[in-house]
Amino acid sequence: MNLDFLLFVPGLLVAIVVHELAHAWQARREGDPTAERLGRITLNPLPHLDLWGSLLVPALLWVSNVGFLFGWAKPVPVDPRNYRDPKWGDVRVSLAGVVMNLVMAVVFTVLWAIVAALGEAGPVWDAVSRIMMFGVLINLVLAFFNLIPIPPLDGSHVVYHLLPPRLAHGYQALGRFGIILLMALIFLVPQAFGLLLYPVQVAMGAADWFVRLWI
Repeated sequence: MNLDFLLFVPGLLVAIVVHELAHAWQARREGDPTAERLGRITLNPLPHLDLWGSLLVPALLWVSNVGFLFGWAKPVPVDPRNYRDPKWGDVRVSLAGVVMNLVMAVVFTVLWAIVAALGEAGPVWDAVSRIMMFGVLINLVLAFFNLIPIPPLDGSHVVYHLLPPRLAHGYQALGRFGIILLMALIFLVPQAFGLLLYPVQVAMGAADWFVRLWI
């Protein structure tokens, strides 16, 4: 298997785990114990990972060199009816994963800069540097990808609560076709999909600039 994929896996696991953990933790703060009872408030990756969506599909896409990665984790089970504020509680729970991924992107950027500042040469340090770089990239992609307002992605929850009730219910119904819509966007309108993820390119450029300050 391509060595880069092995270096990609640590960042992928961290990004997925902290994203789902943040959803579960925020849901408990909002008053819903469902995820906690099912063991989802944990840094153990096993309860969060979906064998196909978290590992096999990304691996197949990587080795196929199709130009993008796509995957998913086990959805965090929540019951918004338990939230003290069902509307804004749902928004906060939905955005918690995005915020955590952005925080982790900053953490990986700092670690990447530390590795660069040490200035050691050799294959081991090069591998560590690439692990940190992939950690930044994956967390940024996961954060901004989840902000795409197509149900059931996290960004759709924000849009849902901003729409009038009649439009909101119709919008939510799109969730049944969400994966199909995403695939159509990726394959049929790649320019639009690339535009939606343009912030990732900007943020990666900023991270790379910061790291180069320490070289």
